[in-house]
Amino acid sequence: MDDEERTREAKRILERVERDSETIGASSLARTASRIRDHMTGSDAPQDDAAEVWGRRIGRSLGLIAVVILVVYLFKTYVMA
Repeated sequence: MDDEERTREAKRILERVERDSETIGASSLARTASRIRDHMTGSDAPQDDAAEVWGRRIGRSLGLIAVVILVVYLFKTYVMA
């Protein structure tokens, strides 16, 4: 192995380590937040159909509200009782 080959290999290894450590850290949190935002805004719906987009947004928001209400109700009923 000559010096140029070692330099290329070292750079490749450092890039891989940087990429892998980024995936484990804050990047994972940012990716999860991005997926939640995309899900709640209905970005998976066809963008040319406004009724479909708004229907998904409203439905998912109501679902989230229902889950929060259910969790509060169950907490008050079984934990606080």
